[in-house]
Amino acid sequence: MIRSEMNLDSVRKIYQTPLLELVFQAASVHRLNFDPSYIQKATLISIKTGGCPENCSYCSQSQHNKSNVKPTKMMQLSDVVQAAYRAKQAGSSRFCMGAAWREVGNKHSFKNIIEMVRQIHYMDMEVCTTLGFLTLDQARQLKEAGLTAYNHNLDTSREFYPKIVSTRKYDDRIETIQNVQDAGLKVCSGGIIGLGESSEDRIALLHTLATSFEEPPESVPINALVPIPGTPLENNKVVDWHEVVRMVATARMIMPKSVIRLSAGRKEFTDAAQGLMFMAGANSIFSGDKLLTTENQNIYDDSKMLNMLGLHSD
Repeated sequence: MIRSEMNLDSVRKIYQTPLLELVFQAASVHRLNFDPSYIQKATLISIKTGGCPENCSYCSQSQHNKSNVKPTKMMQLSDVVQAAYRAKQAGSSRFCMGAAWREVGNKHSFKNIIEMVRQIHYMDMEVCTTLGFLTLDQARQLKEAGLTAYNHNLDTSREFYPKIVSTRKYDDRIETIQNVQDAGLKVCSGGIIGLGESSEDRIALLHTLATSFEEPPESVPINALVPIPGTPLENNKVVDWHEVVRMVATARMIMPKSVIRLSAGRKEFTDAAQGLMFMAGANSIFSGDKLLTTENQNIYDDSKMLNMLGLHSD
């Protein structure tokens, strides 16, 4: 599909295609752009946990919510570098660091993150951070230190967004992504399904990701909500596997050159369901026991699954 001709109706038509036909079409597109047998492993850790001033209703780290996650100080440089080394030894080629901030306001903390990025870059790993709002100058400093990509998820559609977050605006997220692109960094941006949104919200999210920036995100994480006790969404129903397959396949069709990453919630799905997600165009997983504060499928089960499916990560 020509990007300039992509509109909501065309994305909706793709999204509503019968599932197996959609998977077939997406798999065909995937094979034109990627090695379908390769799955990149990435590792995501929380370098500053809890106490976030934002009120995202899905998040265990918000100070507005009542989860059992307690605020902690930022990790030491040496501990982060060791975590990156262990991740590389375990097969990850991308290392992602998240901090529970609205923005990087502390110059000392930002200086430490710059050094983390620099040292992990020297390890010949892709480096990604997610630190909240980012100015153009900060993005340029991260780029100079060796950052590969910056993560800033849109979460959901513009229309549904105010029902999930009220402490920041959708346009604030768009501005950060534009700052990241203007600095020459790659963008990692996706969303979460299972927040209570409609199919139309999912279609609108995918359309925004595909068309609203200079180019589509290099990396598109697809998260399935993990309902966390103490958050406003704790009683939400876990999404069905086929809903994730449909999101992945549609993302692959409209963003053919982006890396589609299976992210939070993957632990809830069978190996067979994940196999269909890979066939539909997902080509990255987050490896390790946790994604920030959320449990993840362990590396041994991942290795067993990839071997069974005939996939590789090296």
